Amino acid sequence: MSKTAENDGALETRGIEQVPDHERTARIRELFPTWVGANISVLLLTMGASLVVAYRLNFWQALVVAAAAPVVSYGLVGLIGIAGKRGGAPGMALSRAVFGQRGNLLPGSLIWVARWGWETINAVTGAYAVLTVLDIVFGVRANSVLDMVTLLAFVVATFAISGLGINAVQKCNKYATYLFGAFSVLVLGYLVVDTDWSAVFDRPAGTVAAMITGVGLIAAGGVSWIPSAPDFTRYLPRTASSKGIVGVTVGGAGIVVLPMVLMGMIMAVSTPDLASASDPVSFLGEILPTWIAVPYLVIALIGMLLINSMSMYSAGFTAQTLGFTVPRHWAVSVNAVISLIFGGVLMLVATSFMGSFIAFLSLLAVAFSAWVGVFGADMLRRREYDGEALADTGRTSAYWYRGGFSPAAVAAWAVGLAAGLAFTTSDWFTGPLAANNLIGEYGLGWVATIVVSGLLYVVLPKPAVVVPAPAERPESVTV
Repeated sequence: MSKTAENDGALETRGIEQVPDHERTARIRELFPTWVGANISVLLLTMGASLVVAYRLNFWQALVVAAAAPVVSYGLVGLIGIAGKRGGAPGMALSRAVFGQRGNLLPGSLIWVARWGWETINAVTGAYAVLTVLDIVFGVRANSVLDMVTLLAFVVATFAISGLGINAVQKCNKYATYLFGAFSVLVLGYLVVDTDWSAVFDRPAGTVAAMITGVGLIAAGGVSWIPSAPDFTRYLPRTASSKGIVGVTVGGAGIVVLPMVLMGMIMAVSTPDLASASDPVSFLGEILPTWIAVPYLVIALIGMLLINSMSMYSAGFTAQTLGFTVPRHWAVSVNAVISLIFGGVLMLVATSFMGSFIAFLSLLAVAFSAWVGVFGADMLRRREYDGEALADTGRTSAYWYRGGFSPAAVAAWAVGLAAGLAFTTSDWFTGPLAANNLIGEYGLGWVATIVVSGLLYVVLPKPAVVVPAPAERPESVTV
């Protein structure tokens, strides 16, 4: 990000308050490495493998899935990111204008808890990357103590980067983008030479239902970033191009997601147990030669570190909107401790990492989508966010509404969430409407959540909000 009065030092001190216009000097193109960095994950390889092993898709179907998923999910990320340039504040702070000062605690709490799981998955994957490198290079075998040591090291490093703030996150993403691009080309070249392409292209086609479900699987990771999108666009000027924000967001994600998913699919043809591996990383040491596997694992480790740093960075804002009256970097520490505890449980107790991961993704997407539907529908009618009203959590706030709640937003969110869960199937939970219908069969519970919550919010009567007009227009306007 471009340097401002607040973020030109090593530590960003700005919290959830609105960024002043004179400090909003960032450029849209600086979002590109942000969304590249948000997808540098070997989990995309294992998800690509699942398209072959679990969903039985052929190469061309996997290509369609890998291309469509980032357009769907990161298209939504980009659209919600427009609110950041309109309001100059993090997503969960802007959410107060939609749900009310107290009402925002409901989706905010659920999203915060969901982030615990996302950060736990990322932390465990990073720890497995370290363990795999130690095994390949030094022959050090994993054990319970070493598992916890590597997990602790990963979480501490994540906290250090995310605690410093947006400037540190952006710089790390920029350099990681270059490294990842170079070594991905190297891995892709190796696969081109070493792969039995007749086996890849001779696979029979899967069903359309499996393709749509596969899009949902890959897109779920992107959906988890939607509430965080304004966090990374709030330093953009109000005049920044909305189309540019969406285009750069989709492009940054797609340039990573497409090749990574296809590489996972290709690897799984020769190594079908890839999709059910006990951990999501060690297979690279078996498939790739050491001179490629080790540096690629190191870059994967950096990628997971950056993904978790971005997630914890946003989680700090969410914690502040929930009432944690501490600086953002200390709010981040709460998530760091939680991911350490949950990560230890997953590494020591869980029998199937990938099974737990896919089950978690299906529920994560629904949890985030209920907020997306309401907030996105509200963006259609709202062009301004009152910074003073966002910061005022008392009865004098313009966003207090009725007892601190916007009944329309809270009701639409709750009904959308319930509807999405009713159509969702996972290893952990199966909704009562998940069978004998296209929504459940195609894994579209999260889509149903967005549609139901969004449409319901549009039709329900909403409390009037008086938003201060821009400085050049002294009169107020009602939206």
